[in-house]
Amino acid sequence: MTSEKKVIELTEAASIRVKEMQNHNEEEGSFLRVTIHGGGCSGLSYGMNFDQTPGEEDYLDEQHGLKILVSREDAPILMGTKIDYKQSLMGGGFTIDNPNAIASCGCGTSFRTAKVEGTPEVCE
Repeated sequence: MTSEKKVIELTEAASIRVKEMQNHNEEEGSFLRVTIHGGGCSGLSYGMNFDQTPGEEDYLDEQHGLKILVSREDAPILMGTKIDYKQSLMGGGFTIDNPNAIASCGCGTSFRTAKVEGTPEVCE
């Protein structure tokens, strides 16, 4: 585990929402892990979950009192990504702005980069 790189930027609004979710799920003190998976309409999909243990190959960052993990494998794809949380009359949700994405799906969670296409799925 290393803390030498800031891979993503988590806004204060996003960190507040993540902390609320940690509390609701009895995950206080856990790490927020941001991941990339193959799939989705464009080939790659984002994931966020709670993790109790960082891996040796993880980048660790702390922002707004929240500990964030990104695997060394996912870091190049996520480098410079900004995660925010927006609330509106229609509800709320996380927004992800990845400067490495060259194409994305209307769902907002599927994308591809110039170097990594992933494994696109057929959208119905």
